[in-house]
Amino acid sequence: MAKNENFRDTIGTINEEGKRAWIFPKKPSGKFYDYRKWVSYGLLLFLVASPFIKINGNQFLLFNVLERRFNIFGFPFWPQDFHLFVISMIIGVIFIALFTVAFGRIFCGWMCPQTIFLEMVFRRIEFWIDGDRGAQIKLERQPWNAEKIRKRVLKWFIFFIISFLIANVFLAYLIGSDRLIQYVTDNPLNHISTLVSLLIFTGVFYFIFAWFREQVCIIACPYGRMQGVLLDNKSIVVAYDHKRGEGENGRKKFRKNEDRSALGNGDCIDCFQCVNVCPTGIDIRNGTQLECVNCTACIDECDTIMEKVNLPKGLIRYASEDNIEKKAKFKFTPRLKGYSAVLFILIGILAGMLFLRNEVEANILRLPGQLYEHKEGNIISNVYTYKLVNKTSKNIDDISFKLLSHKGTIELVRHDNFTVPAQELAEGTLFIEINNAALNGDKDKLKIGIFSKDKLIETTTARFLGPRSYK
Repeated sequence: MAKNENFRDTIGTINEEGKRAWIFPKKPSGKFYDYRKWVSYGLLLFLVASPFIKINGNQFLLFNVLERRFNIFGFPFWPQDFHLFVISMIIGVIFIALFTVAFGRIFCGWMCPQTIFLEMVFRRIEFWIDGDRGAQIKLERQPWNAEKIRKRVLKWFIFFIISFLIANVFLAYLIGSDRLIQYVTDNPLNHISTLVSLLIFTGVFYFIFAWFREQVCIIACPYGRMQGVLLDNKSIVVAYDHKRGEGENGRKKFRKNEDRSALGNGDCIDCFQCVNVCPTGIDIRNGTQLECVNCTACIDECDTIMEKVNLPKGLIRYASEDNIEKKAKFKFTPRLKGYSAVLFILIGILAGMLFLRNEVEANILRLPGQLYEHKEGNIISNVYTYKLVNKTSKNIDDISFKLLSHKGTIELVRHDNFTVPAQELAEGTLFIEINNAALNGDKDKLKIGIFSKDKLIETTTARFLGPRSYK
């Protein structure tokens, strides 16, 4: 391991004066980078297409916070199902934690939208316009001439257009793709608030991908801090084999036809290519660091150098600290078993709740501040409000209410039977009338059935207020 530990006192993207040290990473290439490209393109397609895919009329993914409506993989979640949504989010967190314990920050390098957009979209455009690392550094240092202005304006314009498109996709997740398409095809002046929100999102994405960049992973994202708690010596991460790389005499520059092992030199030739290609500007030879997002760019670059100098590949590779120190193989540790057990239990609970979830949610409550009414024939009447939520993608017709626990009548205000549209809410007022002789006290618990075409689809309860009984 490197003897100099000063790197742990500062962030690699801050210079000695405390100012931003801009990173100009070398364009990566290699086996892992090709794999990442295919994974990234698949996830980009999934990310863009998800708001526009419908399953049984439901948007595949929807996170409408304002209206408190959520769709996850085509399953609609209402405010009444918030506990299911919470369990789903907890499962996601446990799943990421499980992978972090086993494979480090692999989510950041392979699946995180921030990394995918930055490295596979914006950075590739930058390489296309500005050139590779050396050309970018030269362009940054040269005065503002016609070439620099042309390249900067072109790059910034393309970045803005892509940020605007990302903002539209992001908005489709929040308000729904149908509403977004309606707003796009309509006159923008009719939806000023939405347009302003869209421009704000565009500005945020542009700021992140054009300027803030790796600082999101280093400073803003809490996942980098979480990995410090979850990682241990058995976690497989992008690691530098310091035993092989340092040797007895440490790192030495490569000399042609030398026998490095006989001289006691390590296999690391101190070429700094692993540092130059790193998108967060770290030196992986210093060990596992918070800034490392496991993007594997250093693995590809080091393997290329090793191949050129006829040394074995794998000086930087996916490995655990125990694997490097003790040649220990990966094991399913008690920590992994514990996380797996919790994840399995939560998935089972969620599956059970989804299976038992009612298609209709009914709530019947007494109207606040209203007392009971004593009518002719010793009839007691209470007024209630009802709310019915249809969670299905089909209309529920001919809705009616019946008392199941007492003899009495239920009268709806304005209509007798009605329809609850698909994925909509129906509400109204009803009166429940019961003969006083059938009541057991002053606050009887009623069981009420909700019927559709004389078929019981849901039951609920309500309190019935009556005269105090002296039986």
